[in-house]
Amino acid sequence: MLMFEHHRCSFSAILMLMNSPIMKRIISLEYAVATVAVIVFYLNLGQFAWYWLPVALVAFDISMIGYLINPRIGALCYNIGHSIIGPALLMVAYIFTEDQAMLFISLLWLFHIFADRTMGYGMKHETGFQHTHLGHIGKS
Repeated sequence: MLMFEHHRCSFSAILMLMNSPIMKRIISLEYAVATVAVIVFYLNLGQFAWYWLPVALVAFDISMIGYLINPRIGALCYNIGHSIIGPALLMVAYIFTEDQAMLFISLLWLFHIFADRTMGYGMKHETGFQHTHLGHIGKS
């Protein structure tokens, strides 16, 4: 007898748990902790000016401009601008070059991504801006 059969666990039950309000709150809390960690690194390691943090909250959303063309291009542009891959690559480049600009941009970019995800704004599906990998945002 398989372990899943013994516990009567089903894939649909797991999916229901993943989409439950408690799970969404846990994920949001994780991103909030990551946001605070990035702020600490930004202010202490980088010793950068605090006033760039609120600028970063809106500046990286320029990636939404693709939605002016269509939802498919919009989702692609948004997801490129909100993927952790970009700032992670900049962070690696910083390690090898010690170029403070790369550290500055990567930390601001991570701050933006984590703050967005704390508020429930995830990677977008082509079906529309409100459909994200974290679930539906806005009024149903």
